[in-house]
Amino acid sequence: MTDDHHRIAQVTLDERSVIRRKGDVEHERAVAIADLLEQNSFAPRSGAAGPFNLHLGIAEERLVLDLRDAADQPVERVTLPLAPFRGLVKDYFLVCESYYSAVKTADPSRIEAIDMGRRSLHNEGSQLLRDNLADQVDIDFDTARRLFTLLCVLHIR
Repeated sequence: MTDDHHRIAQVTLDERSVIRRKGDVEHERAVAIADLLEQNSFAPRSGAAGPFNLHLGIAEERLVLDLRDAADQPVERVTLPLAPFRGLVKDYFLVCESYYSAVKTADPSRIEAIDMGRRSLHNEGSQLLRDNLADQVDIDFDTARRLFTLLCVLHIR
């Protein structure tokens, strides 16, 4: 359990360009947000104290983490270039599509193999996110996993 000064209390996704998502994606988004809000560790290196309302979006080929206080006033803005994530997110989407298709018709061993690949890519993306944020924000691996899921959701157009 983390203290309130180093946690995200609310998450809002910038979804201006999103028209509609598949049910599987909506489910992943909802689960990632619920799990993130239940338990996370998020400590800006600037020393800014939370709890934070996180507005997460993409602008100008950058991931934008807009941190706000409980009154929704700006606290800090963290940005990351998306270029290091492009190939990994593309591969992750391909494996997820295979997984969702396999769940409908494949035998359990095939589903398990695809799911292992999916989790491996997800872990790789989570670590990449954590490493790229390290100069600006300290986050634990579980927080990075949930944020990576949301980064992927924001990539869907």
